[in-house]
Amino acid sequence: MTASLANLSIDLNADLGEGFGRWQLTDDEALLSIVTSANVACGFHAGDPSTMRRVCELAAERGVRVGAQVSYRDLAGFGRRSMDVPPRELADEIAYQIGALEIFARAAGTRVHYVKPHGALYNRGVHDEAQAAAVVEGVRLAAGGPLPVLGLPGSRLHDAARAAGLPVIAEAFADRAYTAAGTLVPRGEPGAVVHDPDTVVERALGFARDRAVTSIDGRRIEVDVRSLCVHGDTPGAAELARRVRSELAAAGVRVAAFT
Repeated sequence: MTASLANLSIDLNADLGEGFGRWQLTDDEALLSIVTSANVACGFHAGDPSTMRRVCELAAERGVRVGAQVSYRDLAGFGRRSMDVPPRELADEIAYQIGALEIFARAAGTRVHYVKPHGALYNRGVHDEAQAAAVVEGVRLAAGGPLPVLGLPGSRLHDAARAAGLPVIAEAFADRAYTAAGTLVPRGEPGAVVHDPDTVVERALGFARDRAVTSIDGRRIEVDVRSLCVHGDTPGAAELARRVRSELAAAGVRVAAFT
């Protein structure tokens, strides 16, 4: 399925604010001149108050939408270790993270426009109904309204969000390998992360133009997405994101925040 040229539009998001104290992993300054949506770490896998404030201010200055990237409480593991957190406790922690970011977003003259889970919580929400429902409950607690949830198409997270009346935004990853079922290949498996820049760009164009990607075993998977993620912690992430945006524009794809 190839999208009509008149409808070729996609959001470009990146994980930002992933630092703590003097340590900084993401090139926030450079990426905020390229992306249209910023997934800001809220302190549980990375990020601290000063970093959150700085990223929100930069995003507001450049017209980039701020999103809360919520996580398990796992600074040591960068939020990439799955945890069996009781649903009520997880909901409270999600609300806490969103609320913390909202303070700095409002101070910068913007607001939290959406929520995206990070790492293990993102992957857990693909298949775990209880954890997905807890994330959605946390969003409802913090937002008090229909705050969009960014995630993998067909995930339990999106099912739970729809059931709660929250908008869902389908997302794709140009630098991650996909299984035949349309899920991400776990990071610990060979080939899970796509490192070749040419391949990343080609896959980004495929998501935007053809609404499809080739799985790790060579099958074509149709994936209708509205947002494309470039990982901010990838070496050379800013240059890669700049190239992806440039190639999308050259192909007639409008890069703009989702509505």
